[in-house]
Amino acid sequence: MCALPKHLRPRWRYLAVEIEREPDASLDRRAFQRALWKAARELLGDPGSADCDLTVMRFRFDETGERGEVIVRVRREEREEGRAALACVSDVGGGPVGIHVRGTSGTIRACEERHLGGRPDSGTETSVPFAGADRPAREQGSGRVDIHVDEQWVGATTLDVETETPDREGRE
Repeated sequence: MCALPKHLRPRWRYLAVEIEREPDASLDRRAFQRALWKAARELLGDPGSADCDLTVMRFRFDETGERGEVIVRVRREEREEGRAALACVSDVGGGPVGIHVRGTSGTIRACEERHLGGRPDSGTETSVPFAGADRPAREQGSGRVDIHVDEQWVGATTLDVETETPDREGRE
């Protein structure tokens, strides 16, 4: 069988997706792919789902297992429908997940470099002063910090964290 001429081949776009889940929840590539297909089929119907042809190309999680990065392939003409189907995925394997589309690119390499790579390592453990006490925290990059308060994690920015400055200490 001959390969199709270039002008007849399908053109693809790659969606960079960030996944957040609970630490004790299990999630693998196959379960995410099935949840994505199910969401696309329910939203777009069988013909629309087939037109999108959503496929998970890359799937990886960080050391803590809470945040993951996924690259999803979609046909160029169906990019918006693919994003809508991703937005409909709310739970995978019986556990809730949060999904954020970080961007779209024309190649897998560009998708990794522009939208997934080059970011600070997520989950850097530290201790920060917050609400009058030093509390354990995880730096998430881009000025975001998750702070452990009363047995739960609270999202904050570096501006929310109390900092000790020389002129502030002099006023107290």
